[in-house]
Amino acid sequence: MKTYYERIRDLREDNDLTQQDIADVLKTTQQVYSRYEKGENELPIHHLVTLCKFFKVSADYILGLNTSK
Repeated sequence: MKTYYERIRDLREDNDLTQQDIADVLKTTQQVYSRYEKGENELPIHHLVTLCKFFKVSADYILGLNTSK
């Protein structure tokens, strides 16, 4: 089972976006977002919600509780 940080990286790469692109969506820095993708920092709930809306996927998918987007 993939971790949430592997899922957010995969979603970003599947959409041909950079870490900076996603950091802009989250209104944070590229460095902070990079730490989310590496699993070094926990993803805050408000960023999880924003990513779900942006990528049009469920929180369960990102969190690895469901394999269906």
